[in-house]
Amino acid sequence: MRVAILGTGKMGGAIARRLNAEGHELTLWNRTRERAEALAIGRVAATPSEAAEDAEVVISILTNADAIRAAYLGDTGAAKTAKRQVFIEMSTAGPDVIEDLQPVIEQAGAQFIECPVLGSISAMDTGKGLLFAAGDDSALERARPVLDALGEVRRIKDPASAAKLKLIANTVLTGLSALAAEVLAAGAAAGVDTEDVFWVLTRFAPALGVRRAGYVEHRYEPVTFALRDALKDLRLATELFKRAGSATPITDKTKELFEKAAETAGGLDLSAISTLYEKERTAS
Repeated sequence: MRVAILGTGKMGGAIARRLNAEGHELTLWNRTRERAEALAIGRVAATPSEAAEDAEVVISILTNADAIRAAYLGDTGAAKTAKRQVFIEMSTAGPDVIEDLQPVIEQAGAQFIECPVLGSISAMDTGKGLLFAAGDDSALERARPVLDALGEVRRIKDPASAAKLKLIANTVLTGLSALAAEVLAAGAAAGVDTEDVFWVLTRFAPALGVRRAGYVEHRYEPVTFALRDALKDLRLATELFKRAGSATPITDKTKELFEKAAETAGGLDLSAISTLYEKERTAS
């Protein structure tokens, strides 16, 4: 299929590589053009509207709600050339931005799917991501060759629920990360071998294993999911839960810990939440 990708950061780049390997014809756009060009895949467009114009499917995976609105609704936004495409919004930005995008896209005659993705960069590179897809049947059927190339698709009842589910997923991920950092440090202080502690942790939460270098060796690069981005998602999640009237004391505390760690380690990998405990050991 002819696919436009708006946003070629770490995850967008992995999606581009996967779809290129599967034979799709790509047009890329990124706010910093050089990042799109560095992938050396497909054609690089000057604007989101140019990228979307001749596409059958348009994927957006951008930093936050402001970036999404700019890429869709700005003067050169993708909505300007919306007509018959299927737009697949994959960013982690919460449900509110959907209310701005979906009506504009659908009124132009195009279709809209909300489809956040869960998984590491390597998972997206190999087509083993998890996709939370919400849209009407015809849109999902048209986009099926693209979605199936990226991983396992779970149908969600509505776009807002899909966006909320991604926040719930990242709440679990950050909570596990904070707990892992804490018990690794506590175990070491109690005289337990760190490798043994980590072995136990990965039996309960296998996903922690991909970040062994951070938790065990305190090496927080290369960055696959920046701590500051995890904090952004936690803030969106706690705001959502608060509006829903739900008490989330563990998540609230996790957000506090990530805020503290972000002061010095925001640009490092998610596992850099462990730096909080490195400082405690140094001080003691």
